[in-house]
Amino acid sequence: MTTKSPDPDPAPGPDNGTYQSISESTTYQELRKRFRSFVFPMTVAFLLWYLLYVVLSAYARGFMGTKVVGNINVALVFGLLQFVSTFLITWWYAKFAARRLDPAAEEIRNSASEVRS
Repeated sequence: MTTKSPDPDPAPGPDNGTYQSISESTTYQELRKRFRSFVFPMTVAFLLWYLLYVVLSAYARGFMGTKVVGNINVALVFGLLQFVSTFLITWWYAKFAARRLDPAAEEIRNSASEVRS
């Protein structure tokens, strides 16, 4: 014999109607457009850059083995530049988000809290 306990009260928050109205708002649509305009091209650029590194490592061993300074070769420089580019993209995204995404997200958050009140 099993007894079914009642479901706990859901956490307070916007209901589905609020989510629907937010997702249809021009502010939200603009936020998505801004986000995608940065993230998609940057993802493609980084993946191409990484693919170049992998392809050169596999098929251009002579070039990648070229000494730059001492025992440091082109492959090592390219490998380190992968890390540098990752940090630069992260820094650039943080600046972009603070300037172009966060204000719109704050506006949406405020409008959602007004609807709930």
